[in-house]
Amino acid sequence: MVHARRPAGKPPIPEIDPWTHKLGSLLERYPQFWIGVGNRETSVLRERIEAIAIDQPIYIAGLARSGSTILLELLARHPVTATHRYRDFPLVLTPWLWNWFVDRAGSRLQEASERAHRDRIKVTPESPEAFEELIWMAFFPQLHDPSMNAVLDGGDHNPRFEAFYRDHMRKLLALRGGRRYLSKGNYNVTRVRYLKKLFSDARFIVPVRDPVWHIASLIKQHRLFASWEGEDRRVRDHMRRSGHFEFGLDRQPVNIGDGRAAAEIAQLWNDGKEVAGWAAHWAGVYGHVARDLEDPELASTTLLVRYEDLCSDPGATLGAVLDHCGLADDGLTDIARETISPPTYYEPSFTQAERQTIRDRTGATARLFGYE
Repeated sequence: MVHARRPAGKPPIPEIDPWTHKLGSLLERYPQFWIGVGNRETSVLRERIEAIAIDQPIYIAGLARSGSTILLELLARHPVTATHRYRDFPLVLTPWLWNWFVDRAGSRLQEASERAHRDRIKVTPESPEAFEELIWMAFFPQLHDPSMNAVLDGGDHNPRFEAFYRDHMRKLLALRGGRRYLSKGNYNVTRVRYLKKLFSDARFIVPVRDPVWHIASLIKQHRLFASWEGEDRRVRDHMRRSGHFEFGLDRQPVNIGDGRAAAEIAQLWNDGKEVAGWAAHWAGVYGHVARDLEDPELASTTLLVRYEDLCSDPGATLGAVLDHCGLADDGLTDIARETISPPTYYEPSFTQAERQTIRDRTGATARLFGYE
């Protein structure tokens, strides 16, 4: 997304390329067709990809605005990792075919610009991005229905998805010349047990953030995207098609196996009680994480990364991430020290009553992660 011109003082609306909009519509309307094209692509590439091992895939999973993009950008710099990029959208299910077309359709040399979130992170078409969700949505269309349980665990089984997903990972590794698949997917926080079953040697990184600051950032982003989507329907379509239901007019709570809790969150938001809704959502998602980590085997493959630690001591924090993933430093801790700092572009402006609401709804869970 690029930005259209706006009056002074108003953030520019992300401008959706017409071809991206049209092709995104085709993927959304006919996912089974594109699954078939993806399988045909795999058949053509079988000899090239069949010997590629899926070794210790790395998953970054947690609520949006927790530092997950920073971690993705740093780990994507490592020479052995391969991940999705902005250029992969919208035909994510056919990465080889789509990248062949993109390579021939235009220049890859584009100047970096601040991404739509207005959070200082600059991107180009070659920047890493979270597009894996499109695959999950194609095979599990109910995942973003708040009335349905979104949790996938060790008891779930979908052979058709699992075969497609493994082949997709191999294609991406071949396409990018990597040896370790790297994924950032906020919603994968509800699928850690399932992913652990599929890939027993997977490494999980779960970023977490002080709920006061985290909720302030989530509210800021929601208002920004809701405003844009109200002015340009294409922005709303783009968010939905790219698997982003965290913000904007199609915002949905995640059902962590409790439909009543998800319905309460949705009702709070509908009633304009943003702080209470987000606080309940934060507590639900990270309460689920805490319960997952009661399993010693799962805990041994999961690293919690507090956003505050990442900002205050980026070198040491990233060093711990690299150790957990079994990756050499390759200069990344120095890059982290040079580029990461606490946000200065907003401050929480909650009333005392709103802060008390956050404490009441998140306190018990927040203390499990070291927040008082």
